[in-house]
Amino acid sequence: MWRRPQVTFGADGSSGWLPFAAPRTLLPTARVRLAGRELTALIDSGAQYSVVDRRLVAELGLDDLFDMPLIAYGVDGRAQVGRGVTLDLSVGEARVQRLRAGILDLGPLSEEEGLGAPLILGQDLLMEAVLEMDLRRRRLRLAGGAGAAGPPAYRPVPVRRAGSALFAEVLVEGARVKALVDTGSSALLALSEGAARSAGLLDGRPERAGSSIVLGGVARARMIQARTVALGREAWRDVTTAVYADRALPNYPQALLGMQAFAGRDVILDIGDGALHLAPLMDVTIV
Repeated sequence: MWRRPQVTFGADGSSGWLPFAAPRTLLPTARVRLAGRELTALIDSGAQYSVVDRRLVAELGLDDLFDMPLIAYGVDGRAQVGRGVTLDLSVGEARVQRLRAGILDLGPLSEEEGLGAPLILGQDLLMEAVLEMDLRRRRLRLAGGAGAAGPPAYRPVPVRRAGSALFAEVLVEGARVKALVDTGSSALLALSEGAARSAGLLDGRPERAGSSIVLGGVARARMIQARTVALGREAWRDVTTAVYADRALPNYPQALLGMQAFAGRDVILDIGDGALHLAPLMDVTIV
């Protein structure tokens, strides 16, 4: 019922490299053109569908609306009900046509003091386009599927696709956790209370209150340090981890693997083929 968009690319088979529109964060953001206006879009592999802020729809006078009921939840469990709109937009040299987007209140995500992104491009787009990120230079491009594994130096990260989402198996202090690969999350890892309890993090160790910007508002979380976190060959020590409340909601993830897990790397995210590839870290020796 929620049909995928049509995506065409430039002469090199991509959108061309685009600088992050909000380079102060690792979140992949790009300037896009919609209805004659340039605006910032967040490319979010954790969002099942694309979403546009309600105020922007009114400002642009967008009228290709449809009445399919849409109920959306953030990790704070807050629900929103909205209508949908069909969009045509450009991302660099790429053209995205007939993109169906939910109309919701994005709150701080769309505001300048937050991320300043009134448009979220989600899994519906990423099923049709490979997302390549150069996180050292903070730039990205969208590309067709050919050659998505990248140069030979790139190596695959163990992930699997479920529906239109990618999941990775993460070890948290030796406990296996199924984490949604979420380019809309800036932290290395966030856990539900159930996952944190299974990993032994709720053992009375020190914690503090924290918060993060989510769909429509700000979510409160408990910030707890995980002694070890591992993903395939990657390993981290003393990771500050957000722990959010469990929710009895459909498709509610037990964990989020965010952008800090890929800091300083070149990344190829190919949801259509259920693959994630990383370039090795630069090994620079100064003599």
